[in-house]
Amino acid sequence: MAAKRLIVCLTGMPGAGKSTVASHLKEKGFSAITMGDAVREEARRQGLEPTDANLGSMMLKLRKDLGQGAVAHLILKKLERDGDSRNLVIDGIRSIPEVDVLKKVGEVRLLAVHASQDTRFAHLQERGRQDAPASSDEFAGRDRRELSVGISEAIALADETISNNEITIEQLKEKAYEIVSGWLAETREK
Repeated sequence: MAAKRLIVCLTGMPGAGKSTVASHLKEKGFSAITMGDAVREEARRQGLEPTDANLGSMMLKLRKDLGQGAVAHLILKKLERDGDSRNLVIDGIRSIPEVDVLKKVGEVRLLAVHASQDTRFAHLQERGRQDAPASSDEFAGRDRRELSVGISEAIALADETISNNEITIEQLKEKAYEIVSGWLAETREK
């Protein structure tokens, strides 16, 4: 029997280091999808500018219209279109219903990346994306929005958690890959 596809779902508050982990796993041969990119793609399709406010509203509307697993359903459609069957890392899981949707297509493990509010705000400023918060008030609002859609439950129920405070980027990558390597071994044994 072939090993089941491993789907590593990354969760954590904005700026915690999820994208760094996702990029590293992509370098290790994983296919990678970002939940936020799915929302940005849908916003573009609807002719909306990809500002933080527009993307936040879009995410909330999708969940209101299609349920808490809405963004994961967008991901499943993308996977069907792409036909890629490699192990997968999904950056930006915000709720347990999203995880449940993804369990339909693979062996899902949830990895939480945690960092303090100051560390996360600094990361977002350094990243310099168009939807980065312009102020600490805007950042706090973004955190409240993330918490309102259930991210705290996803973080709390993660299979493993990495603290990304006072460690280097290389240490973060090493810790993440060590955890994922164990999951790969478990998946091969099934």
